[in-house]
Amino acid sequence: MQTILVIGYVWPEPNSSAAGTRMIQLLEFFLCEGYNVTFATTASETIHIADLKILGIKTVKIQLNNSSFDEFIQSLQPEIVVFDRFLMEEQYGWRVSNICPAAIKILDTEDLHFLRNFRESAFKNKNLDVSLLKESELAKREIASIFRCDLSLIISESEMELLDKQFKIPQNLLLYLPFLLNPITNYMSSKLPGFGERQHFISIGNFRHPPNVDAVLYMKKEIWPIITKQMPKAQMHIYGAYSTAQITQLHSPKENFLIKGWAKNAPEVVKNAKISLAPLRFGAGLKGKLIEAMECGTPTVTTNIGAEGMHGDLCWNGSIKNTPEEIAKAAVSLYTSEIKWKVAQQNGFNIINSRYSKSDFQKILHYRIKLLREELKLHRQNNFIGAMLMHHRSKSTYYLSKYIEIKNELEHLKNQSSFGISPQTLLPYDKG
Repeated sequence: MQTILVIGYVWPEPNSSAAGTRMIQLLEFFLCEGYNVTFATTASETIHIADLKILGIKTVKIQLNNSSFDEFIQSLQPEIVVFDRFLMEEQYGWRVSNICPAAIKILDTEDLHFLRNFRESAFKNKNLDVSLLKESELAKREIASIFRCDLSLIISESEMELLDKQFKIPQNLLLYLPFLLNPITNYMSSKLPGFGERQHFISIGNFRHPPNVDAVLYMKKEIWPIITKQMPKAQMHIYGAYSTAQITQLHSPKENFLIKGWAKNAPEVVKNAKISLAPLRFGAGLKGKLIEAMECGTPTVTTNIGAEGMHGDLCWNGSIKNTPEEIAKAAVSLYTSEIKWKVAQQNGFNIINSRYSKSDFQKILHYRIKLLREELKLHRQNNFIGAMLMHHRSKSTYYLSKYIEIKNELEHLKNQSSFGISPQTLLPYDKG
């Protein structure tokens, strides 16, 4: 039984975020492939994390900048290591290469962090030119991480195109792998609540994610007032984990704008709503909230950013608009027209069944891993840039990590008064 190690940035929370759903889909794929799966993370547990042990996945808590990881991976000897976001590759990639050089290294980008970060900065600073994207420090770090790995999983076709055309990354280092979904059958769709059984607008999203926070603020200030003028009895229900005071203060029963908090059963909530609103003004990757709405047969109104990379040439399951007036008009039209609503719902089913086939993409991922296993030496020889970056990154990260490790050890000793350690015994360049 081959072993795979997944190094998580956070514990997966499939009921709180699209990233959590994505991670569970990958873990389930590896389990179905017959791997012995270990999930390791530095993150603290939360109340919303998935129970990985019940899936048969071993979980391990690891530390940053600590050689205990070397001992752990030496004992585990994984054939494959998956990094959850480039930050984990930066922290542990060089250690994996040193201890288990034959292990296949796979990066799951979730979405391109540098793109999401740049778009947020561009949104806040209207004069930020798109040509500055390549000058982003975050872009240089994330692109370097992609080169250092044997394969990077890219969730959006738009991001695949960006990496190809703007950054000239070889296609053999990338794999387009969107959400892995089961098809929606006629029987399944017939069991969903119909137009007349649903009510209210809904918005759902993790509030640790800045685009979701901005979208709710945008709705409250500019979109919802327009909708309520035409539909004074309609309600806006806002769901999401990790709500902040900024969000909870928006709760206003008088305006029918209701902050509902975390949805324990998100699909149940979404399938009983009539329309999902997602007026995202920045972000990257695929939007889990919109996928979930399609699966639940709930038409959506979103923006170009929201729908990016999701539907290809297929008709959207609702409307794509980019101004408050257009968004509100489309929302009211879908809410009040059963004919338009049913067409939009069917469009969503078509998108899921045509573009997110779990069985098709699992076969593709299986084949790429098989190819890497058979031709790993040649694959790496052909990736000179990755080898060069790995060489220099290993050297610099090694010394930085060792410094931090020694610093932490000395700080620990300093705090143990029984050892009698004085500040004078610390390294002369250690300023805390």
